[in-house]
Amino acid sequence: MPLSEHEQRLLEEMERGLYHNDADFVATVGNRRGKPNYTLIVVGILVAIAGVGVIVTGVIVRQPLVGVLGFILMFVGALLAIAPPRKGGIPEEPSAAERAGSTSTRATASGSPRTGFMDRMNERWDKRQDGRDGRD
Repeated sequence: MPLSEHEQRLLEEMERGLYHNDADFVATVGNRRGKPNYTLIVVGILVAIAGVGVIVTGVIVRQPLVGVLGFILMFVGALLAIAPPRKGGIPEEPSAAERAGSTSTRATASGSPRTGFMDRMNERWDKRQDGRDGRD
């Protein structure tokens, strides 16, 4: 069921307010994920497995301190494996190709790997608003 004109105006007004008031939040949340660091994931898994081994060793030798150390080791390994990749303290300057690509993000095809999730959703919304959705 399509939105009435009043509802569309309210929705557009809310979107403008969100992007205007929370532009910094949107920018930080949108660029949070980076490429996964497979080395860190493998090291984390190995450390977690070693922690499980230390826990078992602590149970066998009946030393609670060894078991606690094994749990800490396992916990640190799990954190290493699932932690998101961290960006460096100094933000990198985008290359000329990246700057040129960022201006034409809306012009690229929706299936392109360059476009983000929100860009694709905005394109779908624009198509739906223009009546080009095909679900008439």
